Amino acid sequence: MSGLPNDTRRRMLQALGAAAAACVPPATAETPALSDARRSRAAEFLLEPGLVPLNTASLGSTPRAVYDAVARAWRALESSPVLMAYGRSGSTVLVDAEAVRAQAATFLGCGVDELLLTRCTTDGMNTVAQGMRWKAGDRVLTTDQEHHGGSLCWAYEAARRGAVIDTVAVAPDEGDADALVERFAQAMRPGTVAISVSHVTSTTGLLMPVARLAQLAHAHGALCIVDGAQAAGAMPVDVKALACDAYATSGHKWLLGPKGTGLLYVSRDATDRIAPIQWQDSRHYGAESAGVGPLPLVIGLGAALDRLQAIGLAQVQRHGLALRERARAGMAAIEGLRVVGPPEGPMRTAIVAAAVPDSYDSQALINALRDKHRVIVKMVEKHRFNGIRLSPHVYNDDGDIDAVLAALREELGQARAPAA
Repeated sequence: MSGLPNDTRRRMLQALGAAAAACVPPATAETPALSDARRSRAAEFLLEPGLVPLNTASLGSTPRAVYDAVARAWRALESSPVLMAYGRSGSTVLVDAEAVRAQAATFLGCGVDELLLTRCTTDGMNTVAQGMRWKAGDRVLTTDQEHHGGSLCWAYEAARRGAVIDTVAVAPDEGDADALVERFAQAMRPGTVAISVSHVTSTTGLLMPVARLAQLAHAHGALCIVDGAQAAGAMPVDVKALACDAYATSGHKWLLGPKGTGLLYVSRDATDRIAPIQWQDSRHYGAESAGVGPLPLVIGLGAALDRLQAIGLAQVQRHGLALRERARAGMAAIEGLRVVGPPEGPMRTAIVAAAVPDSYDSQALINALRDKHRVIVKMVEKHRFNGIRLSPHVYNDDGDIDAVLAALREELGQARAPAA
């Protein structure tokens, strides 16, 4: 936002700070994280009144301040489109977008020359896969829990270039990092060119031991590529500490940024093996090889990063974990629900999932929660297990968790026919 007039930037940051402060009470033993989020939610977000949003892992809610930042940037862009989109001196929207790139690089702990602004995590993963040098028989080692947005890029290369995909099984209740890393070690092959994993699995919220997997990959001359869609914005992320070679994430989930924004880190040490076409001309935003991007949305992403940093990512993580434990304990007490995912320990995150009895259709359950109770959660993909997933964030509080638990108790107490 550095290109905005000083008074505009000052008002924006003051508004973001006030909104963030409304979400952050003094930390105590009883309330170690954010609380009373419902009160601030009505003022800060555009959500329908009465809606209980518990599916951030699919799409987060953009704060009003972020929405307004996009609108202001779009208005500035349209005041003089050519100057604002192509001018590289003075106060232009392009200059502001370039400043956001530097801000995002700091957010992820990398250099600005290592950061590419994208549309989403999938866009970033596709960019990595298509930017690699391939020969027939090259192998990618991944897991059976990857989201399609992080795995279809490898399927594409398998079909087009003759790449081979190897898979490590990850149990729904996985919680042993040593055993998991050992399975990866056993699955490495002479032709393995990359380990590709989620930082946090989208199904059960398992925090993968990325730094150890990166060490394993490098010991075999392979790359470590990370789908960070479920991590950035939910917890602190330092790509240098992870030691991965590439890290893709989205602006529209835990970052609470505009839909259609994303970040891709490519380590300068890996650029001879991962060469995004967008950097063919230069690494500036709006380079000739990248073209014109969604400038106003990028400005909004910068405002979203400002907001999360004002709260503090460690605080955000503590809040998410507290809500996760409340939901996990509550669902474990509901007859017929089986909580799925990592147990208490270092591999847990804000995401929590539960399997429902086979006699219940999880899609029908999701529909009932939405239509009757105005509670938004996600159905786990049927090929994983018959279940649901909750992913609370800063706009959620204990009351939201209690609301979904009450709705689940009511719905699971009623007979429901299995899916046809």
